[in-house]
Amino acid sequence: MDTVRLDPADNVVTATRPLQADVPVEKVTTRALIASGHKIATAPIAKGDAIRKYAQIIGYASQDIAPGEHVHTQNVAFRNTEAEYEFATDLRPVKTVPEDARDTFMGYRRENGQVGTRNYIAIVTSVNCSATAARRIASHFTPDILAHYPNVDGVAAFVHGTGCGMAGDGEGFEALQRVMWGYARHPNHAGVLMVGLGCEMNQIDWLLEAYGLQQSPTFQVMNIQSVAGLQKTVDLGIKKIEAMLPIANQATRTPCPASELMVALQCGGSDAWSGITANPALGYACDLLAAQGGTGVLAETPEIYGAEHLLTRRAVDRATGDRLVRLVKWWEDYTARNKGSMDNNPSPGNKKGGLTTILEKSLGAAAKGGTSPLMGVYKYAEPVQAKGFTFMDSPGYDPASVTGQIAGGCNLVCFTTGRGSAFGSKPSPTIKVATNSEMAKRMSDDMDVDAGTILTQGVSVEEKGREIYNLFLKVASGEATKSEAQGLGDYEFVPWQIGAVM
Repeated sequence: MDTVRLDPADNVVTATRPLQADVPVEKVTTRALIASGHKIATAPIAKGDAIRKYAQIIGYASQDIAPGEHVHTQNVAFRNTEAEYEFATDLRPVKTVPEDARDTFMGYRRENGQVGTRNYIAIVTSVNCSATAARRIASHFTPDILAHYPNVDGVAAFVHGTGCGMAGDGEGFEALQRVMWGYARHPNHAGVLMVGLGCEMNQIDWLLEAYGLQQSPTFQVMNIQSVAGLQKTVDLGIKKIEAMLPIANQATRTPCPASELMVALQCGGSDAWSGITANPALGYACDLLAAQGGTGVLAETPEIYGAEHLLTRRAVDRATGDRLVRLVKWWEDYTARNKGSMDNNPSPGNKKGGLTTILEKSLGAAAKGGTSPLMGVYKYAEPVQAKGFTFMDSPGYDPASVTGQIAGGCNLVCFTTGRGSAFGSKPSPTIKVATNSEMAKRMSDDMDVDAGTILTQGVSVEEKGREIYNLFLKVASGEATKSEAQGLGDYEFVPWQIGAVM
């Protein structure tokens, strides 16, 4: 099989391997070398006509395109979408598994009823000025020291480059506070130490007051200026963590229903196969999770642009769909104000992998959400309350997006990639799914699942989706992912920085 046609209405097909010129495909003949994953016109496409893939418009011909010609950035133009939205017109009810028949995993049941998949102690900074203190406190707890606490996965410092030089209210400030609160209350944390400087705009005391957070033996705060300097802060922080470790080590894994899983659905370093193999397989896994009463959280608003009309049809009601549309309109305005374009994505790597426009990328990315009804739409880092398939506003930049999803409560992350990604996260582990077998083999130390077998071995999307879902349960029970084995996650905490830096 040299090409894949995704829908009879499409006027392009995708090459499954590199094709030389003059190769017959789909009753046409290639006119030039076509790289694997790239598109070939199967009929004449006049200048200005729509180019269709997934039975959807992915762009418009910027010049006449002959049958057999390579269809890519040199002859495809992007236009902003003008979708006519429908709401709740494509609802496919979830056949929920009865509670007494649900799958289980071995998780950490916290006092407040939440369930964790890992057992970390977190050091969360309010501002970049306390980042060094946090890292030095965390670095004190070497593997030799932590060996005395076998039930503790580690001491992780979550540091960032903002927290001051910003407005004390508005979107940016509120988003940062939601991230801090989300990490402070995350079920994958057995203990939390918050470290500030003291004079920053993002005051820890304001966070405690706003969210009703109370200090306890496993939740402590301190400021460098009050403690009287960096070294004294490091010394005191070490003592506070030392006091938390024995308490955290008392936590043990117990059977928990799969309904307690909340999985961040993420993609990065995408290629043309993302929307054909890995993303649909992850979507099927998301549907399986929804049937168990669990939650999947799709994000990256700019990367569902042009596909949002498909999601509004799945919105459980008009209000939920309207929230998604408002997010898309916000992003159109946001990019325009900053003299950008919604088509700034795909990246150079995405284009090399065969993705031409953001519309094409979005249609593939949206497949991660499966077919279940859209039950809720949330702000960046807002606590996700709904069960089933949900959406969270975020940028397409992977570390910032995942940071928001984890803050919203995700205790697992599943990340599809075609070009190859070395991403990992804490405190929620990242499962990485390769879209093609060549990359899966080349980056075998990084990839947990090879979805390329859907093309190379005829494995069904449903079979691969079931494999991914089963891996959710294994990883949630403590099995290490490839990214965890390599120690990733300490530098991938990146709160979305919105608004002016002053």
